[in-house]
Amino acid sequence: MMQLRRYAFGGLLLGIALWPLVGSGQNGMSSGQWRAYSADEGSTRYSSLDQITKENVKNLTVAWTWKFDNFGTPAETVTTETTPLMVNGVLYFTAGQRRSVVAADAGTGETLWTWRPNEGERFDRAPRKVHRGVAYWTDGRGDERIVLVTPGFNLVALNAKTGQPVTGFGQSGTVDLFKHLDLDVPLDPTGRIGNSSPPVISNDVIVVGPALTPGGRVNRSNVKGDIMAFDVRTGRKIWTFHTIPREGEAGSETWKGDSQQYTGNAGVWGPFSADPQLGYVYLSIESATNDVYGGHRPGNNLFSDSLVCLDIKTGKMIWYQQLVHHDIWDYDMPPHPILLNLTVDGKPVRAVVQLTKQAFAYVFDRTNGRPVFGWTEKPVPQTDVPKEWTSPTQPFPNKPPGFDQQGVTIDDLIDFTPALRAEAIEAIKNYRIGPIYTPGTVVVPNGNRGTIVAPGLGGGANWPGGAADPETGFVYVGSTTTPGVIGLTPNTDPKTSGVDTDYTFGGTLPTIQGLRLMKPPYGRITAYNMNKGEIAWQIPNGDTPPSVKNNPALKGLTIPKTGSPSQAGVMVTKTLVFAGEGAGGQAVFHAYDKATGEEIWQTALPGPQVSLPMTYVHNGRQFIVVGARGTATSGAQLVAFAFPPPDTGRGGRGGRGGPGGGRGGANPEN
Repeated sequence: MMQLRRYAFGGLLLGIALWPLVGSGQNGMSSGQWRAYSADEGSTRYSSLDQITKENVKNLTVAWTWKFDNFGTPAETVTTETTPLMVNGVLYFTAGQRRSVVAADAGTGETLWTWRPNEGERFDRAPRKVHRGVAYWTDGRGDERIVLVTPGFNLVALNAKTGQPVTGFGQSGTVDLFKHLDLDVPLDPTGRIGNSSPPVISNDVIVVGPALTPGGRVNRSNVKGDIMAFDVRTGRKIWTFHTIPREGEAGSETWKGDSQQYTGNAGVWGPFSADPQLGYVYLSIESATNDVYGGHRPGNNLFSDSLVCLDIKTGKMIWYQQLVHHDIWDYDMPPHPILLNLTVDGKPVRAVVQLTKQAFAYVFDRTNGRPVFGWTEKPVPQTDVPKEWTSPTQPFPNKPPGFDQQGVTIDDLIDFTPALRAEAIEAIKNYRIGPIYTPGTVVVPNGNRGTIVAPGLGGGANWPGGAADPETGFVYVGSTTTPGVIGLTPNTDPKTSGVDTDYTFGGTLPTIQGLRLMKPPYGRITAYNMNKGEIAWQIPNGDTPPSVKNNPALKGLTIPKTGSPSQAGVMVTKTLVFAGEGAGGQAVFHAYDKATGEEIWQTALPGPQVSLPMTYVHNGRQFIVVGARGTATSGAQLVAFAFPPPDTGRGGRGGRGGPGGGRGGANPEN
């Protein structure tokens, strides 16, 4: 039986697992390649590679870098969210806001070919120009394709060897997705709908998840985020799933009045997953318009904020679970569903784990949607905003516990000193606080300034999601303790504001002498033993930022490790968890013991982590690649770590760890 040693950190219960565990393997990459965005169709972000271990990880060096500078202006290339695939010795990824596709040598980073879309106005007005990568497909007989969705919402298939469009796919390699939308409201889709994450390909079917204009900045009417599927060989459309049911369809009864007719969004802008054996695809569907006000769409609003399982061949719904009823907190569902085989109470369970912005980890049987550990509809605070509608209850999983702060109390406020705590209490006296799902409030001049919600609108977790170890049944997630403010102001002039809704939204979270309102940790990594529905360990991710260490209000105090206020992107190997500190963190890359959370190694990056790490073997060397943010004058870059080549005489026994040198052990002074 696993044993835990537990200790307190500012009220946070942490644990160190003493292993050994029982789990059942399922997915993950075991071939030394990385053939899907999250390693495999089940999105485990796991590789069984074991060349890099706890003992030798300190010897990693930078093998090569690939810079994005020439794929747009400095403002366009300063960041990237792309995670490469690696297939047969070639990396495939996207570059620049236009979403050019790049093929590069996996051993050297040398560019082999590029393909650049030219979409004119459709690109110029595209709502989501961020990009996370591409998908790969092969028939196993020599036909290999790279598939992507462009910012202007075209589905493209390229020859993986040459980068040329596949002539037999759509029209000269392209399917115009605008032409396949079920537009029940006469809206021009240009500038309203696009894409930000790779499509999913399984059982020779391409499934496209749309990304729309962010719901806090749109009219209540917008294009609906329908899910579409296409034949991977021809580009022929196979099916459409209506995430907002049309009149008379199942789920339409959860939209009161005629709200389902004009409400938009409810797309799948984050990554998602498939089970090739079952023939199912799992969609983590976002919220409907608007993000923080829903008085114009009373009802629970299926299938917004829902995990939906479809038959990938037909689009028929197998099951669904709505995780937020009538979302007015922007708690949409960007983390990818993780497919994992578990052993629960001695019985095998084919599970899907859905991490969420609200810092829950929901666990369902992926064959039928039943909660593995049960859940409870609990009463939640109700709105007092005129014309708003709130669900009387929300679903809470019985197990496991949440992985980050949920709700706000006085005890959660900064407490480095009594004076800082007192200042924090004074700072929030004109804000409403309460448990998770406390609704937003109307801003009153010289009075109420809104509701402080935790997690905030960016979530505890977000699109970086988590990773899983199929061998142990562990799930790992990076999160941030970053509350937000939902303050609503009556919209008296929609023509001027450009937003056709009853309220506009804003609000600023107070700081305390330059310090964050909430006590640390600010960023965490949590490890769950999902066989038991328990937290095995939880650690602050990253050192204490200089802005905290050097704050005059803390002079003379010993500040414990706080972690960075950002969401780490994680990857799991045979013995290690690799993680940066996320887009808002420090420029450091970490390796942790996956069994205990002990930090084994850290090294400098050229900038903070902005894309998720991946790993592969090429010519006998294991590589780890992660994206780092650039500067105002230099673009983002992919950084590849490996041991020095054997001919250096050092192999896995020497060398220093990356830019600025690596540091072994949890103590940065080692």
